[in-house]
Amino acid sequence: MVTERLYYENQYLVNFSTSIKKQAQDHNGKWYVVLNETAFYPTGGGQPHDIGEIAGNEVVDVEEVEGEIRHFLHSPLSVISEDVSCSIDWNRRFDHMQQHAGQHILSAAFEEIYGYRTTSFHLGNEICTIDLDIPQLNVHEAGHVEVYINEVIIKNLPIETKWVTEEEAMSFPLRKTLSVTDEIRLVIIPDFDYNGCGGTHPDSTGQVQAIKILEWEKQKNGIRLTFVCGRRVLNQLQLKHDTITKMKPVLNASEEKLLEAVNSLKEREKSLDKEHQATLVMLMEYEAQQFINNASPFGSENWKMIAESFEGKTMQDLQKLAKTMLSKTNESMVISLVSKYEGKLQVVVGRTGDVTVSMKTWVNLFLPEIDGRGGGNDTFAQGGGESSMSASDLLALALGKLEKELTY
Repeated sequence: MVTERLYYENQYLVNFSTSIKKQAQDHNGKWYVVLNETAFYPTGGGQPHDIGEIAGNEVVDVEEVEGEIRHFLHSPLSVISEDVSCSIDWNRRFDHMQQHAGQHILSAAFEEIYGYRTTSFHLGNEICTIDLDIPQLNVHEAGHVEVYINEVIIKNLPIETKWVTEEEAMSFPLRKTLSVTDEIRLVIIPDFDYNGCGGTHPDSTGQVQAIKILEWEKQKNGIRLTFVCGRRVLNQLQLKHDTITKMKPVLNASEEKLLEAVNSLKEREKSLDKEHQATLVMLMEYEAQQFINNASPFGSENWKMIAESFEGKTMQDLQKLAKTMLSKTNESMVISLVSKYEGKLQVVVGRTGDVTVSMKTWVNLFLPEIDGRGGGNDTFAQGGGESSMSASDLLALALGKLEKELTY
């Protein structure tokens, strides 16, 4: 015996009583019941499931599985041999009805006015989206459609449902190809939209209240448009009003001049960022010169060594500093910089052109000691590895490896 779908007989039904056909656990161990009749809408057709209560137990999910409408519960019902009282969450149901009907109106309008076809629909907790089969959408088109669809809502046109055969369905100007060939249910807004759909909708466009297009973006080969309907329009308005109210004292500007204030801040930020970057360059050049001035001979070699360890410098910081020193010195020099950053050891080594030691060979001598790897060439190399020792200890190890290599 197939469960009777009360939501198709009366989508406004909130409370009902019925008997339980079955109680069981699915393959994941989740408890569910199957009712003789149900007003709970199962997930499908782009519309999320209803929630509510069965015999005082919370219904957390409703799915159609293997021909059964399964009402999932946190725990099994203690009594299943008698009729149980059931209720659905009306606010959630009506919200879904508004969004789903709004999508029908929106998609029909895009197709009627511009021939833009909807390829998919998603009803989320806060917003809804449709995917339009077009490469781009402009502001004028979206604005024109938004005015039109809200006029359709104000007209309070009837929204009807009709069960038809496949042959009967062909006599209607359907907006899209049917996905089923039996138990065909049409949702009809006379002289405006004819669509095969198994979802729940209000019985008039006026109950959708309003539709607001929020934004759109390029998505693969089409356009994904975000919108809200009904009470969600008010929610979005309140959200944006609250945000603006909080921004006004922070920016010390009226609502009309908030954009001007934000643009002014952005320009100031750009200016400060340029100043900051210029200051960093000056500091790095000063730091590089100090290291050059303090460079000392390395053993018996006819070149000098700059060897420094740091905490918190990134690989990019080390590379910039090393290249700055190499560009500023007039002496034969080798540079070795080590830093511990975010739990890793980073290494950069470099030399002037008249030094014959290969930096790539040198890095590969000591990086294995920290399970590290490196790369580069004979004049400049870098690498990193595990933080198994301090930066200063790794630097000492590197210098020791170099000194030993030079004695051969």
